[in-house]
Amino acid sequence: MEQPLNCLNNLTQDDWLIGYNSRQFNHIAQELYLELTQLSACRIPPKIILAEREPVRFLASFIAACAANCPVFLCNPDWGTQEWQQVFDLVQPDIIWGIGNREWGVGNREWEIGNRNCEEITIISPSSPSSPSSPSSPHSPLPTPHSPLILIPTGGSSGQIKFAIHTWETLIASVQGFTEYFQLKQVNSFSVLPLYHVSGLMQFMRSFTTGGKLAILPFKAVETGQIFNIKQSEFLISLVPTQLQRLLQNPELTQWLTQFNTVLLGGAPAWNELLEKARFHRIRLAPTYGMTETASQIATLKPDDFLDGKISSGQILPHAKVTIRNQQGDILNSSQIGNITIQAQSLALGYYPKKRENQADFQVDDLGFLDEQGHLNIVGRNSDKIITGGENIYPAEIESAIQATQLVADICVIGIPDKHWGQALTAIYIPKKSNTSALKIQTLLKDKLSKYKIPKYWIPQQNLPRNSQGKINRQQLQQIAREFLQNPIT
Repeated sequence: MEQPLNCLNNLTQDDWLIGYNSRQFNHIAQELYLELTQLSACRIPPKIILAEREPVRFLASFIAACAANCPVFLCNPDWGTQEWQQVFDLVQPDIIWGIGNREWGVGNREWEIGNRNCEEITIISPSSPSSPSSPSSPHSPLPTPHSPLILIPTGGSSGQIKFAIHTWETLIASVQGFTEYFQLKQVNSFSVLPLYHVSGLMQFMRSFTTGGKLAILPFKAVETGQIFNIKQSEFLISLVPTQLQRLLQNPELTQWLTQFNTVLLGGAPAWNELLEKARFHRIRLAPTYGMTETASQIATLKPDDFLDGKISSGQILPHAKVTIRNQQGDILNSSQIGNITIQAQSLALGYYPKKRENQADFQVDDLGFLDEQGHLNIVGRNSDKIITGGENIYPAEIESAIQATQLVADICVIGIPDKHWGQALTAIYIPKKSNTSALKIQTLLKDKLSKYKIPKYWIPQQNLPRNSQGKINRQQLQQIAREFLQNPIT
């Protein structure tokens, strides 16, 4: 398996990083690697928080940290003060790259190592209230040789940030499963997703480790038509459903999307209307299923199957195994709905700081089934299940039916406490037109849904609280519902 430094040295194309300076990437990575190896020579490798905004610096810093065997925590530079405090309390970093270091008591100073003075760019200042008392905390995880810990954030939308513990090996296992499944020797990626998130990071990993090309462009730039002059048929692009929806509203960008070899779709459930629209335009969509803990997708529907009308998350990738189990842990037969359990070579080794030494079955919150062709079908999240009047309801079904009315731009269904029914179905939505009434939507649903599945409360909003991956913040939705029902619009 190629190690980070070998991959860096094998980069022969000066134009592999499209939109940015490939040579600058190499220079920064080599320079930072040398600095880190000097710093690590006489002590435990420093823990690094990586929150660089600029893509070249972010990726070069990431590779340097991996090559120098330093634990690296990927972070969102746009987290708020409260979130950053969570991270500092948990990580107790030695080095911070990015996020406006002055705000956190981080500055340039000399770190004395033996008889040498090593000039470090961003080392925690002793005056910082959240700094550790020594450069490396006693409970720092000790990475094994060639296995730098790569800590990828998850759970930010729920307000509690966790870091899934990955290694170079787990990420490479994901790359190898992906390339084998799609029968690709080189992967050319077009990235519009955040690099600190697993979805953006793995696009880089696929290109970097296979000698492919990587185009990086903020989604806002794509949305305004500022696109690179590339041969889309040679590239794969990854999107979340809300991004796909916005691009399909623009005929020129819709045509642009149709030229891609594959349009990977993940991050959040896609509604049927969106999938049908993509199929109508002959977009080579590949709906995926995966998560931070599995280093991106472990199931993907191939574009040809999608265009042929298949609706699922596709077959399981070669590096993973999925079983469907009941509440007692027994494996269910095909087409039986149960809890999704995953085994994968790309599986995270726990959540920082609790590292798990042995790979184990990973039971997720999602419910689904494997059909007779071995395709994974997602029904909904167990924790999202709403019980009203004794009936089990999964929001995804209701949301899909509401999307199909074509009267809403976005929708999320939740359950709120109700003394008579246990929970009351509540739709929080963005109407496409300001004069669209909830009654009109309800009327269109009567022939599509059972009466108990039609939401009791309807709350119009201008925006829904989604993160950059399109995932909804249900805690905020509960707060919106409480405030609205206390002070309803009359």
